[in-house]
Amino acid sequence: MFFNSLQFAIFLPIVFICYWFFANKSRKYQNFILILASYYFYSCWDWRFLFLLVFSTLLDYFSAIKIEGSQTKSGKKIWLWLCISINLGFLGVFKYYNFFAESFAELLNGFGFHTNPVLLNLILPVGISFYTFHGLSYIIDIYYGRIKSERNFVDYSLFVSYFPLLVAGPIERATHLLPQLKVKREFNFEKAKEGIYQIIWGLVKKIVIADSCAIYANAIFDNHNSMNSLSLILGAIYFAFQIYGDFSGYSDIALGTSKLFGIDLLKNFNYPYFSRDIAEFWRRWHISLSSWFRDYLYIPLGGSKGSKLFQIRNTFIIFLVSGFWHGANWTFIAWGLINAIYFLPLLLLNQNRKNLDNFTLGFNFSSVRILFSIVTTFCLTSLAWIFFRSKTIHDAIAYIQRMFTNQNFSPQYFNIERYNYEILFLIVLFTLVEWNNRLKIEPISGKYSSLKLALCILTILALGVFTDYKSFIYFQF
Repeated sequence: MFFNSLQFAIFLPIVFICYWFFANKSRKYQNFILILASYYFYSCWDWRFLFLLVFSTLLDYFSAIKIEGSQTKSGKKIWLWLCISINLGFLGVFKYYNFFAESFAELLNGFGFHTNPVLLNLILPVGISFYTFHGLSYIIDIYYGRIKSERNFVDYSLFVSYFPLLVAGPIERATHLLPQLKVKREFNFEKAKEGIYQIIWGLVKKIVIADSCAIYANAIFDNHNSMNSLSLILGAIYFAFQIYGDFSGYSDIALGTSKLFGIDLLKNFNYPYFSRDIAEFWRRWHISLSSWFRDYLYIPLGGSKGSKLFQIRNTFIIFLVSGFWHGANWTFIAWGLINAIYFLPLLLLNQNRKNLDNFTLGFNFSSVRILFSIVTTFCLTSLAWIFFRSKTIHDAIAYIQRMFTNQNFSPQYFNIERYNYEILFLIVLFTLVEWNNRLKIEPISGKYSSLKLALCILTILALGVFTDYKSFIYFQF
């Protein structure tokens, strides 16, 4: 069930009505309605994987109780690592087994040992990376005594499978979401209105920006060997806006949907393409994942303590693991490595925590420097996205080589009905709106919000939101 489908447009009002009109007596009924809705939502993808979700939930639920109840540190560790191993084992089999088998076979072939690896014909369960990380954060927090284990199975199940965040995040923390599930929610009209605004704006990002950019990005990347420099540069820009519009659009819809039920989720994007350096970009892009790796991997590894060499090691581990988390392909690992290299000068010069403030612009040299930093960071990010989008590392390198060597900047047509000037106009318009919101000049829910909302809805309907809807990119992760 896609957020941008007619099926979801019918599903959401039904759940909303049942939640507020028939289950408003207590939070027990509210949670029961949401857990039923969440399991139905997930079963619409493939009901067979519902059993895997339930198993993962049961595993983490009972492991947390065992960890908390263990009288010795060794006992706690045994249950912790048993739970982590099983969770990562399932993730590894479904998502990474074929990658490792094929890579190992290629390595042996390179030494003259010809092998035919046994591959598994498995479908990747949608959202497995996200709900696995939900559970892992919970049991790790239990192990370190940050929270108490949850004894109400319905409440814990809802924490793991809450449908707005189930298949593509944000990756929630038990310390943030579980307390909200333990109290009765009261309907708040202002919060609900804010949620509707956020849903509509998320749909605009997905349908108007991401899906439109995808047409041209796909045409260029799939035919990069015959494209000139201008087309390849535009292709990288189109994909940068496609992935941002797609994923941040999903997050906006998820956060907005959750607000309809009186529950706040973690903010996942904070205008990342207006970052002044790569460190700031990663504080603003996929915030829930970046903070997850920071808290549960980077800090346990030692974080920023110790020598520079030690810090560099931890930084490269984080970025490489982040790349591998996104998919079983060397292109994702290369993408993570490139971002680590981008980050390295900031770390060596102790500049990685420099841009923590919200900047303002005026007619001065400082503003010119800020704009230059923003453009430079966006260009570096877009260059790295080429590896993320390409099917192989060879394709990514060939794409970049041709972009810099085939210096032909005449317009090209891509064997599709309309050229891309309309999309460029949409990107510029969208960037101006985002810039306006980033500087908090006039947010979408402020003055003239009703007019903005009407224009957004008309644009979505004009582009056929409920006809040829497309999947979200991050469903594959």
